[in-house]
Amino acid sequence: MGDGHAPGPSGREDVLGADWESHRSAVLGVAYQLLGSVADTEDVTQGVWLRAAGADLRDVGDPRAWLVTVAARRSYDVLKSARFRRETYVGLWLPEPLLTGPDASEPVLADESASSAMLLIMEELSPPERVAFVLHDVFGLESGRIAEVLDVSVPAARHLASRARRRVAKAKQSMPRAPKEERERVLAVFRAAYEAGDLAGLVRLLHPDAVYVTDGGGKAAAARKLVHGGERVAEVMARVGRQWRPDRIDLVEVGGEPALAFHREGCVYSADTLQITDGLTTAYRRVINPDMLSPVPAVIPLAAASSP
Repeated sequence: MGDGHAPGPSGREDVLGADWESHRSAVLGVAYQLLGSVADTEDVTQGVWLRAAGADLRDVGDPRAWLVTVAARRSYDVLKSARFRRETYVGLWLPEPLLTGPDASEPVLADESASSAMLLIMEELSPPERVAFVLHDVFGLESGRIAEVLDVSVPAARHLASRARRRVAKAKQSMPRAPKEERERVLAVFRAAYEAGDLAGLVRLLHPDAVYVTDGGGKAAAARKLVHGGERVAEVMARVGRQWRPDRIDLVEVGGEPALAFHREGCVYSADTLQITDGLTTAYRRVINPDMLSPVPAVIPLAAASSP
């Protein structure tokens, strides 16, 4: 992402600069969790900077809440139009990979709320529910601020957050989250089996009811429907591996969860996240849309990218 360090009006740079450095990652976090798009997140973040640069934040009691509120309002506008774009999207849609890493300064950029599984759950919420849930349950904003963003009454904002919370909790029950250490272990073994073309090894790591999701956005060859069944998923992955022949596969962190980045000819051509339960992969999600992967560097400066 860009660094967001645009010049501000004279006399305000020092005040804004300090607040921006402290809370910029929160702005990124709320935008990404609402939109699931790095490109849209960058646009929102730049817009928040320009809005903040034109305001006097010295009289703002809680700069973080103010910046997050501005980001949420802008994201809400984008989110409503994004729903239409999703309906016209070619093939299956997955959240755009956001590299995080162990040194993310804002915890919300590296916890469950930014994971691909969670973003897919929130795709099932209405735009107002999604905004209310993220602002209240992830960022801890009061209902009054949420009501301002959504242009509803405070009781209505509370109701939206409560309803969204129940829907999210119900969805999460069907996809329990394995500890990070277990996910990293399974991912490392999965990578080794993939690199070796070990079909039997892949099958052993896949749940019998596993699903395989690929997002090519109509710009890369991808399955337009889910692939079901552990053996079938392993066969498809092994065949794709023989066709693609990656130069290397790195263990990275995307949206706060371990992931795999596939490289070929100096470019990242696939970013993959796994949903793991009881040591088995229940969902394998692969982003190969080149528009989504363009922000991902071919050389990934993350400690998590080194071989285990």
